[in-house]
Amino acid sequence: MSDAAHLVREVLHEYGGIAQRALSRYLEQAAENDSVYRLASDYPLRGGRALRASFCIAAARVFGAPVSDAVESAVSLELFHNAFLVRDDVEDESEERRGKPALHVLHGVPTAVNVGDALTVLGLRPLMHNRSILGPELAWRVLRETERMVRESVEGQALELKWRLENACELTDDDYLRMTLKKTCWYTTIYPSRVGALIGLRHGEDLDRFVRFGFFLGAAFQIQDDLLNLAGDHDRYGKELAGDLFEGKRTLMLLHVFRHSTPKERAWLRELLGKPRAEKTTGDVRLLLKKMKRCGSLEYAKQVAHALSGAAAHEFKMAYADVPDSIDRRFIEALPLWVLERL
Repeated sequence: MSDAAHLVREVLHEYGGIAQRALSRYLEQAAENDSVYRLASDYPLRGGRALRASFCIAAARVFGAPVSDAVESAVSLELFHNAFLVRDDVEDESEERRGKPALHVLHGVPTAVNVGDALTVLGLRPLMHNRSILGPELAWRVLRETERMVRESVEGQALELKWRLENACELTDDDYLRMTLKKTCWYTTIYPSRVGALIGLRHGEDLDRFVRFGFFLGAAFQIQDDLLNLAGDHDRYGKELAGDLFEGKRTLMLLHVFRHSTPKERAWLRELLGKPRAEKTTGDVRLLLKKMKRCGSLEYAKQVAHALSGAAAHEFKMAYADVPDSIDRRFIEALPLWVLERL
């Protein structure tokens, strides 16, 4: 493990623990009044790295804020994140999440959808508490950032679902990156850095400088996640291996293999991707993965992820140029390398 990866793990453990304890209090209080929140605790209590919450706290501390100023926003982000996961699993017909059966597999689709709604509503409470911590004006600015983050994420998910519904195959890498910017980058990397800076600086005049850094970092993160879905360690990855192929997700590797296939192979791919998940066989998926490897699609995606990681490292120097050295600054600086090494 590199020094950068070791540092990131240490900070994730510390800040993630802070966020998890605060999040658990919200879930426990809510569960006292309504049983739906006991089910809402399922995904959050399965664990996870708490990357987004930790990033939010570190970004606030980089600009001089104490942890206590950022923890409510970090908890809100974790609750929204888990709400997205519950709904994504339903929409994707995923079978596993964090090493266990997905919520809709355990309790049915209607209950899972309602739990996703419950987590979304619960995610608003910490933002309401921000008023007494940050003051009404700053709390309102954080809420506006949150509204944009949720809107971008929903629009990105809608784009991905539209491609699968229409069985779109002739997509470009730019199409993929545009979807990833909205669905993944905005709430995973752009929002935490913007909100953290907003809390630390107490103003939001220059938040756009974090968008490019967050985009390159988040896109590298997503491509690496897509690669791990195909070639990761199941026990450590925590999700169904090759699930993206069963679900027909338009990943960078899938777009690459389609471009580098013969007309006959493209016809087969189009037919396979147009099938419902239940009609795709393990043999179909294995053959598709074999074609990807033969075409160099996985290697291509690795190269793109490395290029994006390098671009993120470059953008970090500009976005955080005026920030003095600290463990939080070093944590954020280490993230572009960590996303390539993580498991």
